[in-house]
Amino acid sequence: QVQLVESGGGLVQTGGSLRLSCADSGRTFSNYAMGWFRQAPGKEREFVATISWSGGNTYYADSVKGRFTISRVNNKNTVFLQMNNLNAEDTAVYFCAASSGPTSSRPGDYKYWGQGTPVTVSS
Repeated sequence: QVQLVESGGGLVQTGGSLRLSCADSGRTFSNYAMGWFRQAPGKEREFVATISWSGGNTYYADSVKGRFTISRVNNKNTVFLQMNNLNAEDTAVYFCAASSGPTSSRPGDYKYWGQGTPVTVSS
């Protein structure tokens, strides 16, 4: 069973940084590709970043490429999203998700989801 809990969200000024964490209380974390998605008010959930089970492959949405970094520590059952140079368009609730398949940018490919952590970027 996979149970995901995000943390690290909050209020930050434009240009600032935050690091989100997503911890899995289960025992099979290393079997899953992990993804980060976000949903802004009134908008659909969108892909942010994904990482393979080994951490060897990562992919990013164009809107965050060069600013965000996804990483994982399997022996800690945790995936991270380091977010730098934040701007108002990054304001959203951020969700982590787990997929038993390969890395994917499609929300439908992820079976397990956390409850989300809000990020607000003020100008």
